Parts: sequence; C-alpha cells; structure tokens
Amino acid sequence: MKQLFTLLAAAVLATACCTTNEKADTNLTSTENMKEFKKTYTNADFYKDGVFQADVAEKSFREMFAHYDYPVTPWLEENWWFTDFGLGDFENTGMGGVFWLNDAENGYFSHDIYLLPGQMIPEHNHVKTEFPAKMESWLVRNGSAYNFSEVGEPTEGAEKFIAQTQLATAKSRNCELLQVGDLRHLKDKGMGTFHFLRAGDQGAIVHEFANYHDGAGLGFTNPAAKM
Repeated sequence: MKQLFTLLAAAVLATACCTTNEKADTNLTSTENMKEFKKTYTNADFYKDGVFQADVAEKSFREMFAHYDYPVTPWLEENWWFTDFGLGDFENTGMGGVFWLNDAENGYFSHDIYLLPGQMIPEHNHVKTEFPAKMESWLVRNGSAYNFSEVGEPTEGAEKFIAQTQLATAKSRNCELLQVGDLRHLKDKGMGTFHFLRAGDQGAIVHEFANYHDGAGLGFTNPAAKM
C-alpha cells in the first residue's frame, strides 16, 4: 500500500511539473508577442556632418536583436554589415544584414535581413549575368514586413509605406503585410522583377533563401543608390 501511494504521488508530481513547464513556455511566448520594439533613432543620430555613422546603426540593431533574443556570435559580429546605400536617409531607407553563405560553385545563398521600424530596402531587381538571375524567398522570423512587388494589382494606400525619398523612382505598388512565420517568393520567378521589403512598426528580421547572389546582377530604380 505504501509503495502504491509513493508511485501515485510521483505520478502526480511529474504531471504537475509538465503542466507548469508548458504554461511557463506559453506565457513566455505570449509575453514576447506583447512586447513592443519602438523606433528610437532618427537621421539626426545616424549622421554627423553628413557622414553615415555605422557604429550608431550597429547600436540600434543590437538593441533590436536583444529585444527579439536574436543570437549575436563573434562570427556574426565580424561579418554583419549596415548600409544606407549612399542615400543619406538611413532612418527610412537602409538595412543591416549578414551573408551566412554565398556559394558560386554550388549556386546557393543564405542571408539574414535586418530592418529597423519603418525602414525599407531601396527598390531593386536581379538580372542574369554569367550566373542565373537571383530567385529569392523570404521567411519573417521577427517583427513584420511589407513585401512590395511591381507584379500584381496596386494595393490601395501602398504609397504611404514607401519612403518619401523613394516615391519618385519606386515602381512597386503591390504589397502584402507579412507576419512572423510567413513565407513568400519573388514574383515572376525573379526574371528582373523589381521589389523591396519594408519593415513594420516593430522592425523585422527576415531570412532569405536564394541561389547565388552576384552583385553585378543587382540594379536599383533609384540611380543614386549603391551598395
């Protein structure tokens, strides 16, 4: 009898522990979803005497990474990059990123895209060079992002999500809001289709899957933009 009681008590305790852990995990997820990552930097912070301050850009992204528990490793710190594409408007047009892999011999590519709240990548396309035109797919890991394309019917109100400095040159007016876990592909199979991503109001960390990225095949609609 005593042995039976001991076994029953152990079973109850084990069940209670599992239930508690499951609830704790659920609460953790809920808390994460409820957090807000707010825009705190402007061009006044990102530029000094008209010169882009990459260290300030890095600081702003580090804060976003901490918010989303995005792992920062020594290798990442040595290989990530931040750019305003020479446009002088990093608050609204720019990005951070890292190329995990870019293998020309085997034709594959892995990239994480970092966007601060409201920040967009300048509109661009990828064309065939000695390598095939780059085909891309995007998976939103954190935050949210608007996926813009020149392919498809114009989306009502799309212009309000395009940086003012890019409105005159951007062709893309079809857009869709992507949330965490959403996966989308470059429309028209990457045959020179113009496109860009723009972060939602809590920034975005997006993983990109693609074939080899040849910088020679990258083109911007804004003639002033450069890598």
